[in-house]
Amino acid sequence: MGKDSRLILDPLTDNNPITIQVLGICSALAITAELEASIVMSISVLFVMGVGNVVISLMRNIIPSKIRIIAQLIVVATLVIIVDLVLKAFAYELSKTLSVFVGLIITNCIIMGRFEAFALGNGPWRSFLDGIGNALGYGIILVIVGFFRELLGSGTLLGIQVLGDPIEKTGLYSIGYENNGFMLLSPMALIVVGIIIWIQRTRNKDLIED
Repeated sequence: MGKDSRLILDPLTDNNPITIQVLGICSALAITAELEASIVMSISVLFVMGVGNVVISLMRNIIPSKIRIIAQLIVVATLVIIVDLVLKAFAYELSKTLSVFVGLIITNCIIMGRFEAFALGNGPWRSFLDGIGNALGYGIILVIVGFFRELLGSGTLLGIQVLGDPIEKTGLYSIGYENNGFMLLSPMALIVVGIIIWIQRTRNKDLIED
């Protein structure tokens, strides 16, 4: 496997930013009650990381070391403002659902970590691949968690009823799917992420810490 392809594939499996590096947990817990919100947040981070890594890479030789963190924050804040404005213009209700968590992309440890650890030391193309790879690794976990939380918590996917009709009471019996409200609570997101981590380490024993 080539070095460039590994930049994309590694974060999807054995170096996932959420399940292995344990970064970006807050948004994984907070906004994954709905699959649509999970997908939009994933796309937002994909844009910010892909473009941000390229910009930082292009500027790496002119950014003074003492202010590099400030420069990185300015770049990511600018990209997040663009994302926020686009969401408010084209998906206002969803932007209200994501609320403050779009702004918190600025302080997402995954993004700042890749700026510092990779983009400052590599060319634009490899930095772009690294950003896309880590954003996809982050996004796939959000989508998986959002899928199961909405499906089991509301019986819907993307707002469409999937698990039968809403519950109907008929005498002593109940017909249909009864929502599991616990799935919509933040602690359940942590449990789902924990299950993903357990499955991942079961498949690859090398990931188990001594």
